[in-house]
Amino acid sequence: MMRISAVFDRTNVVPVILALGVSMAVSFALVPAAKWIAIKIGAVDVPKDKRRMHDHPIPLLGGLAIFAGFVASILLFANVDRQLRGILLGACVIVAVGVVDDSHPLGAGIKFILQIVAALIAIWHGVIIEAIASPFPFGDPYWNFGILSVPITVVWIVAVTNSVNLIDGLDGLADGISTIGALTMLVIALMMEDMGMAVICAALVGACLGFIPYNLNPAKMFMGDTGATFLGFMLATVSVTGLFKLYAVISFVVPFIILGFPIFDTTSAFLRRILKGQNPMKADRSHTHHKLIDMGMNQKQAVATLYMVASMLGLCAVMLVTRGYAKVILSVAALIGTAFTVARIARFPHDHPHKDAPASQEPEQGSGTGEKES
Repeated sequence: MMRISAVFDRTNVVPVILALGVSMAVSFALVPAAKWIAIKIGAVDVPKDKRRMHDHPIPLLGGLAIFAGFVASILLFANVDRQLRGILLGACVIVAVGVVDDSHPLGAGIKFILQIVAALIAIWHGVIIEAIASPFPFGDPYWNFGILSVPITVVWIVAVTNSVNLIDGLDGLADGISTIGALTMLVIALMMEDMGMAVICAALVGACLGFIPYNLNPAKMFMGDTGATFLGFMLATVSVTGLFKLYAVISFVVPFIILGFPIFDTTSAFLRRILKGQNPMKADRSHTHHKLIDMGMNQKQAVATLYMVASMLGLCAVMLVTRGYAKVILSVAALIGTAFTVARIARFPHDHPHKDAPASQEPEQGSGTGEKES
């Protein structure tokens, strides 16, 4: 594991800092252009149901600026090997689908198939979960998936891609959660001396940070499916190339902890609908951020609460990959605290009655574009 002094070695850290800075600058600078394109092609989110938290049309396609900032930084500072080439090609498919969907909504089935295609492109280039470390002290130390590697990887990539998209319901939520996830991966990459992964994660962090000033409440622009699915795809594929490759007993849980909030939120919403005999793809107000609003929080408070949850999970992940029993104990304690907070929110009834705001006192703006009617 890299020593702390080595992390700050100029040779190691300069490309990482530059990757973050360039992607942030490009992303921030291109948002106005993305907004212009969105208006020109009609990629504008118009509030039409109670799930929407904004009260007037807001342009989508902020994800184009995020994508452009990330790619520019990668081309300048990363070593584009076969795996990274596959990730970029798959990301191009995801972004293209997102642009079309934001301007002319596609059916859920078509998007799902194209997401699988994007995942298979990455897999073809070597982005695949072939084995993970066994969590048990007995038997084979590694679980080799064999022919199941491809379907398992497809499920992981598509699931995380959609999980991030489905939490895009409040201003700055999906972008901030993705920033925290990518930053956690960046810290772990530096600790593991994986500078290639560190540059990729830094570029992703910077791209997210460049867009967030436009996306925080009250939002001036939304990232749309273009940005949310791109960020989900990147977090999923980068975790496959980096975190799933860590041959430590606890490494297999690290990606699930880092992406714990979007995975939990989507899984719980789907299970709740299935248990009630509803279509699991039918949009409703059963997501965690809706419950926080129904509990009386405003958007900024709800987003800050979920940022805290994501940060605690990120801290748990970082401590789990470090050495020493004390750090593991602290990470478990933090994980229990986070689980307790989420459980309290989850127990709050999603159909809690709430008053519609009068015309003169509309609710605060919020993206609410993460989940569409199927």
